Amino acid sequence: MDTQKGGGIPMDVTAAFSGASSSGPQAGFKALRESAPVLAVGGGVILSRKADIDEAFRHPEVFSSNSDALNIGNIRPLIPLQIDPPDHVRYRRLLDPLFAPKRMAALESHVSEAVHRRIDAFADRGSCDLVPEFTIPLPSEVFLALFGLPFEELDTFLRMKDGIIRPPEPDLDGQAAHRRRTAEEMYAYFNTVLDRRASDPRDDIMSGFLGAEIEGRRLSREEILDICFLLMIAGLDTVTASLDCFFAYLAQHADQRDRLVADPDLVPNAVEEMLRFETPVTGVPRVAVQDAEIGGATVRTGDQVMILLGSANTDEAEFIDADDVDFDRDVNRHLAFGGGVHRCLGSHLARLELRVALREFHARIPRYRLAPGAELSYTSGIRSLASLPLIWEA
Repeated sequence: MDTQKGGGIPMDVTAAFSGASSSGPQAGFKALRESAPVLAVGGGVILSRKADIDEAFRHPEVFSSNSDALNIGNIRPLIPLQIDPPDHVRYRRLLDPLFAPKRMAALESHVSEAVHRRIDAFADRGSCDLVPEFTIPLPSEVFLALFGLPFEELDTFLRMKDGIIRPPEPDLDGQAAHRRRTAEEMYAYFNTVLDRRASDPRDDIMSGFLGAEIEGRRLSREEILDICFLLMIAGLDTVTASLDCFFAYLAQHADQRDRLVADPDLVPNAVEEMLRFETPVTGVPRVAVQDAEIGGATVRTGDQVMILLGSANTDEAEFIDADDVDFDRDVNRHLAFGGGVHRCLGSHLARLELRVALREFHARIPRYRLAPGAELSYTSGIRSLASLPLIWEA
């Protein structure tokens, strides 16, 4: 197949990316790797082989993450995601310690308490819809604590997050306008909080931002707002989607679920393996800022480049028995959190939330399953669920 610009999209590949098939995109990813590993589409290409994706991540000077790659209503580049080297390195030097493994580990008791508060509401009932009752509110509750914000702000956070990620309008222009309005509200919200922290500092991340310096220079108010915008968007929906995917998988694979119940020490490996196989964030965008070749195909300056993380994570050239979910997998260099310099800033926090959620949930509710007649419908792009009805013996 022609992989240069203008090449067609095979019918089976097109079907693989429809909303109806997003419940199991692995077969579609495989078809894409085999028939069109560098697939030309209007205005850009889609990369599906892990080797090509690794190459793109190694060269941010060519495949940029700047705001031309993605705009979700933000009026300035999101920091550090949409800042390329060398400035990117300066921001990461400041931010990485705030989200370091040891610092995140200190939050474990809080995350565990939040998990149990959620489970308390439905454990004795024998059933729940896990999405609105657990997977959506849990990451937001953790985020609020990290930022020193009251739990009463939960509904506001969820509304703003959905306004950016899932605007309700059916047409693209309407969605863009909704995102801009929501973005303005988010900037104003965080600006008000920063005003309060400036006069009444606390032991939280936002107070820390106000005193943070990069090479002897204090962060500007705009820089702090751009960091907060990204952390809110990236830190809520992706963890929710991961929990959706994990529990949906385990509810349909009782043997795997029972292994976690019998051996909680297996949970960290299980988290990594389900991140690999399910890959809740299926792809990330880049934009070519100079002409280049990748995977034998040419990209031109200004081309959009979609990097399919889900395909890289099930590539047989990298992973032995890639289609098997193996909680005992020894080496697991998955890209669920991206790769290269723009690898997810909050990956350690996300891993903590996922590990604690799986461990504590299975300690309380070990034998759950899908409710009879339940039909799961995943969103595309970020693979989340609107509903995940579970039942168990109370």
